[in-house]
Amino acid sequence: MSALPRRGTASLAVSLLCGLAATPAAAAPAHPTVTRAAPTSPAHATPAAATSAVPVPATAVTPALAAPARPTSAAPAHTVPRPALPPPPLPDDRTGDHLTLVVHGAGPGRDGVRQLFCHPESGDHPDPAGACRVLDENTRWGQDTFAPVPPDSICTMIDGGPATAHVTGYWAGRPVDADFSRRNGCEIARWDRLVPFLPGAGAQKSP
Repeated sequence: MSALPRRGTASLAVSLLCGLAATPAAAAPAHPTVTRAAPTSPAHATPAAATSAVPVPATAVTPALAAPARPTSAAPAHTVPRPALPPPPLPDDRTGDHLTLVVHGAGPGRDGVRQLFCHPESGDHPDPAGACRVLDENTRWGQDTFAPVPPDSICTMIDGGPATAHVTGYWAGRPVDADFSRRNGCEIARWDRLVPFLPGAGAQKSP
């Protein structure tokens, strides 16, 4: 290799120096900057309770208005059928018990017309106390004391004689209009149930 001229060598050196001067120096590696928060003084610290919700007294809470309750329709009560007849009044309220008894075919001393009053007992009946007592014993709630024999009854064919009786008036607050006879076993039993109001088979003539 041939030697460069001095002039050329000097120019090259100047160029290199200028290049080095124009090239910025390599930046030094930056150190991470650590920023430390200043410690908070305990006197200025906010207590944890301050950040919690303030309890509200129970009296300050307004209860929600309840919606008005709708009336509940009650189930229809079971209807108890009423008896066919009202219950008999108490003895103290039965001052209107008055019966007229007309008897035929029963024989001397038993035929005729008799008046009977009960509660208290009076009249021209031969035994007003016994007659009123037997009527009271045969008076039942919802039943007719002087009801006839049911038409579908099976009765023995016994002839109890020609006696008949007809009863009218008021008993236990209800009107009475009943007929009695002794033409079969059912009618005889119905008659005998009301003796001594009705004359018995062995009745004697009243004085």
